[in-house]
Amino acid sequence: MSLWTSQDAAAATAGEARGDWEVTGISIDTRTIKAGELFVALTAARDGHDFVADALRAGAGAAMVSRIPEGVAEDAPLLIVEDVQTALEELGRAGRARTQAQVVAITGSVGKTSTKEMMAAMLGDQGRTHASVASYNNHWGVPLTLARMPADTEYAVIEIGMNSPGEIAPLARMARPHVAMITTVGAAHLEAFDNIMGIAIEKASILEGLMPNGIAVLNNDIEHAAILQAKAHDVQARDIGFGWHGFDFKLEDVRVQDDVTVVQALAGQDPLLFKLATPGTHFAMNALGALACVAALRADLALAVQSLGRWAPYKGRGVRETIALDLVEDDLALTLIDDSYNANPTSMEAALAVLAACTPRDSTGRVSKGRRIAVLGDMKELGPAEAEMHGALAGLPAIAEIDKVHCTGPLMRALYDALPEDKRGLHCDTAEEMAARIRARLDSGDVVLVKASLSTGMGQVVDAIRKMGHGPDPKTDGPHDNH
Repeated sequence: MSLWTSQDAAAATAGEARGDWEVTGISIDTRTIKAGELFVALTAARDGHDFVADALRAGAGAAMVSRIPEGVAEDAPLLIVEDVQTALEELGRAGRARTQAQVVAITGSVGKTSTKEMMAAMLGDQGRTHASVASYNNHWGVPLTLARMPADTEYAVIEIGMNSPGEIAPLARMARPHVAMITTVGAAHLEAFDNIMGIAIEKASILEGLMPNGIAVLNNDIEHAAILQAKAHDVQARDIGFGWHGFDFKLEDVRVQDDVTVVQALAGQDPLLFKLATPGTHFAMNALGALACVAALRADLALAVQSLGRWAPYKGRGVRETIALDLVEDDLALTLIDDSYNANPTSMEAALAVLAACTPRDSTGRVSKGRRIAVLGDMKELGPAEAEMHGALAGLPAIAEIDKVHCTGPLMRALYDALPEDKRGLHCDTAEEMAARIRARLDSGDVVLVKASLSTGMGQVVDAIRKMGHGPDPKTDGPHDNH
């Protein structure tokens, strides 16, 4: 189905269309581009114009460029614009303007992507739903998501993030949501802000993009909830509060078991019971906010609860998997919790609480007692107090229930030094070193959490643990380092 014609794209961007073409999608990456898509030659780490010829050879329906690149024919299907980033933003605005979709926008220090995926799963069962891919939530991710939105979309879920002040409001105005949700406010990107109050003010600016009579879905449990509520009042939005102190959607009881979370809540005066197929009080909180958004959009709440029960987190965001350590003995296995995509003090506390609530299995491996093991990497962009924030993790209640904590990176040295001696595992300078050494310290029955900021490369550690699942090396008697 056609997404953009050359005429419509040219009109939206004030560009010049070469040729008469239609595209079925939009891509910024020649490695994943599909035939018939519009290739957008953004300039980031590398200039996208260098890859236009590759995109067209791969079957791109056209390319958006600010100049005709070398090796591209004059008569190639192109959309020539003055500036590619600006044109993408205009295409996003046009994509938003042409749809009658009910739009919800989500921001927050943690939980944006998982909450977006929950909401997309719930609304997707009730109408044609379009949502941000992965964590496409920045200055190019938001307009790209809007430009990709089919005209007949009924629900849209747009994730909006930030690294520094002043980024959220322009993106929110571009998305023009009917409902805006703030998951939480915590110590993330503090190097760009004076304090958490500054982060709260920036997160609250998402409400500046709300449509008239818009609705703000706000976390009532956070320290700076009043800042969010004041902003909602300023923009004349109706405020729906959620959380343990929620005045509209209120948590009553959360029970975290090994593989599930069972939640009792109130939606106004009505009881609300739902189950998540993943453990975590933080998931329960985000799910409650997502349900509040569903209600604000006037979708079917009962049907949404059923859909929510089928949702599970994506790779790198708390997904659990069983790693079989033997091809024959099913009982020889460990549990891996891959939360290696993002980390700040708030999300680290939540992930460690999940690990603390897990039940290891005893008497299945070399070690008679199954263990809770955390493999943690540096939390980035925390500003001048970053070392203290890492060390403070040692004081979390969850640490008492965790058997070993392995630390990776220079910042995590502060946690390693602050841990009780019996809790200390390895300290490695790099993820590569940890990936090489960690496997010999794991055994059947263990539950292993890997968590860090993405840029630390701790995905290598996750991959190393997954490779233990190939079964013991026939030359050895178990899963050792020289696998």
